[in-house]
Amino acid sequence: MTSLVRGLAVIQAFSRDTPSLTISQISQTTAIPRAAVRRCLYTLKALGFADTQDGRRWVLRPRILALGHAYLSSIPLTRVAQPLLRRISERLNESCSMAILDGDDIVYIARASVSRIMTIDLHVGSRLPAAFTSMGRVLLAARPQELDARLARVTFTPFTPNTVRDAAALKAEIAKVRAAGYCIVDQELELGLRSIAVPIVASDGTAYAALNIGAHASRISAAEMVETILPLLREAAAELSLCVG
Repeated sequence: MTSLVRGLAVIQAFSRDTPSLTISQISQTTAIPRAAVRRCLYTLKALGFADTQDGRRWVLRPRILALGHAYLSSIPLTRVAQPLLRRISERLNESCSMAILDGDDIVYIARASVSRIMTIDLHVGSRLPAAFTSMGRVLLAARPQELDARLARVTFTPFTPNTVRDAAALKAEIAKVRAAGYCIVDQELELGLRSIAVPIVASDGTAYAALNIGAHASRISAAEMVETILPLLREAAAELSLCVG
């Protein structure tokens, strides 16, 4: 299975910031010998997952999306959620998203976007640090037994002047989220971005995923989010919870 492990590592070497890579760069990133990287890329090219225009720099092909689609299509929740997110987004004229917790990140599994309010181009498959996002915090709040270990791994990068700076402060914020049942993150990840999130809870009490609305801070206050957006998110989360079981 070494070839499979190496092939997956090569695929994961590509990212939004590094969409085009040489064999040498992939080798350095993955610690896989250049000859093995070359074999992986030739195999991926033969399967339609990768290509090179000049024989030097490699890129992933759109067919790579089929790998992610296999996962998304296996989750009924995403099929049910997408039209629901679209309706909420159209009603509020704001972007609406759903994410799950994966390690120390959240991963977007459904999204309806009406405008781009972040410098980061968010889409299905995008990852953000859970500790600094509204969806991440509602999911962390539902895992109190894991919280200390997770907080010990957080790198407290000051994304903005509002970013929580240490584990004690973040733990206190997450405790408030747990008590309230929702989370507002106010311009901590990016200036101008304010978001509110609620968990999607399974019948056994597990927070399976989270829903959020992100808006420009100039358009809506935190208090207005609680008044106008929170009821809609809670209603949608309750509906989606039925799909989780």
